[in-house]
Amino acid sequence: MKQHIKQLLLSACTFFLFFNTHSALADTASDTETLLNWAEKTYPAIFRSHQATQNIEPWLYRYYPESGIYAGVNKNDNSVYVLGGPWGDNPTVIDTLASLINEINNSGGSGGIAACDTANVLAGVTYSQSGNVVTVTTNGHCVAAPDLTNTNLCQVPQQTTASGISLLGSNTITSSRIDGLSTSIPGLPNPFQAIVDTAANVKHCTMNAPAETANLVVNSDLCLDITAAITGAIGSLPIDGIVITPPVNYFTKGTYTSQSVPDCFETDATTISDALTGEVWINQGGSFVKVGS
Repeated sequence: MKQHIKQLLLSACTFFLFFNTHSALADTASDTETLLNWAEKTYPAIFRSHQATQNIEPWLYRYYPESGIYAGVNKNDNSVYVLGGPWGDNPTVIDTLASLINEINNSGGSGGIAACDTANVLAGVTYSQSGNVVTVTTNGHCVAAPDLTNTNLCQVPQQTTASGISLLGSNTITSSRIDGLSTSIPGLPNPFQAIVDTAANVKHCTMNAPAETANLVVNSDLCLDITAAITGAIGSLPIDGIVITPPVNYFTKGTYTSQSVPDCFETDATTISDALTGEVWINQGGSFVKVGS
């Protein structure tokens, strides 16, 4: 009996140590992605292009061929180092990874979203990330939106190398409403509500997606001012019974999730894009047609 209990305790301790070690390594990798993405967006003159993170023990690093600079994290001491360019031929310690992540978080940290290209997002939209969950929000304010279907605002960054990863993503609207647009006919539903929600719920498949998007969840809580888009649409269509009372605001909450698939062209996606080449395909009657062909 004593031997049996001892074995159980040893097994439990082994599991506990393995779990915590695995979690620590996962946090280090995630924080490294956050830091290096933030550095690229904050200091484009130094880190001139988006590079994939490489792993050669004990280093997680990126190499920037334009400047000959290496930037990365040593997993043995969890410190951040740079090499090359203005730092010369010897590795230079910048700070600990934890300290730099804390500084990024305290300053907003929006540039550190590894899976979202935040370079040209709408003014007033903010991002935050906890683990594999990204939150996109307008913080209760309404921001001008040029596109009725732009409801999760997390575009995959352009990639420089082929990852071979294909991800099928879908955005599910959990709640929505349009203010400032109504019908003068009792019982007539708002036709634009269904159009906007349907457009936002389509599936999209990304080829050569970055690894950090594989298990990504994006929660959006947005208010988009769609006055210009709605006015333009109604102005070009003879729709009786539609009353516009500006501003026309679209309030939407949704969740975007993705799953790995063997082949984007074997899915029911509405659109397909290649994050490496920039090519786009549209599903037309079950067949994917390349845009621009």
